[in-house]
Amino acid sequence: MNEQPLLVHLIELRTRLVRAIVGLLIVFVALFHWSGDIYHLLAKPLLDALPAGTHMIATDVTAPFFVPVKVTMLVAFLVSLPNTLYQIWAFVAPGLYTHEKRLVLPLLLSSLILFVVGMAFAYFLVFPVVFGFLSAVTPEGVAMATDIDKYLSFVLGMFVAFGVTFEVPVIVIVLNRMGVVSLEQLRGARSYVIVGAFVIAAIVTPPDVFSQVMLALPLWLLYEFGIIMSAFINRPATEKTA
Repeated sequence: MNEQPLLVHLIELRTRLVRAIVGLLIVFVALFHWSGDIYHLLAKPLLDALPAGTHMIATDVTAPFFVPVKVTMLVAFLVSLPNTLYQIWAFVAPGLYTHEKRLVLPLLLSSLILFVVGMAFAYFLVFPVVFGFLSAVTPEGVAMATDIDKYLSFVLGMFVAFGVTFEVPVIVIVLNRMGVVSLEQLRGARSYVIVGAFVIAAIVTPPDVFSQVMLALPLWLLYEFGIIMSAFINRPATEKTA
C-alpha cells in the first residue's frame, strides 16, 4: 500500500461523494415523473386489503406532493446504490491488502443483495398478511383510512427491520472472521438467538402472531446459514478443493 498525503485522500473522498450524489440525482430526476405511480405501487398491499370503497387519506396539506417525492427518492437511492457502493469501494480498496479485498468485496455485494431480498420478502409476503389481519380485526363501524405519511413511516420501518434481519449471515461471518466469536460459541448461542428472534419480532412487527413468525423464523434460519458459511470459509483450502 502506498502512503499518500491527507489532502489527496480528502480530494478523492470529495470526488467519490460527488459522483455518488450525482448518480442519485440522475436516477431521481429520471423517476420523478412517475412518483405517483411509484407510491401507488408501494401502497398496493394496503389498498388491496382495504374494504371496498375505502381509501387512504392525507391529513397534511403538502403530503400528497411530498410523500410520493420521498418514496421516489428512496427508490432512486436503492437503484443508484450499486454506483454508491462502487464509489465507496474505489475509495477504500487502495488501502486494503489482497486478502482483505477478497473478503470485503463479496461481503459488500452480499449485504446489498440480502438487504434488497429482505425488503422484497416484506413487501410480497409479510405486508399482505399484516394488512389482511389488521383489516379483519377492524371493529365494525370503524373506517380503516390510513394517512399516507404514516403509512410510509410504517413500511419504511418494516423494510429496515427485514432488510437488517437478512443481513444476519453477513454479521455472523464478519464476527467470526474477526475472531470475536468462534464457531463453537455461535452454535452454543443458538437457543438464545431463537428466543431473541421472537422477542425482536414481537417488538418490531404488529401484534399478530403471523407477522412475528415471518420475521423471527427467517432471522433464525439466516443465523444458521451464517454459521454454515462461516464453517465453509474457515475450512482449509485443501479440503475445499478435495
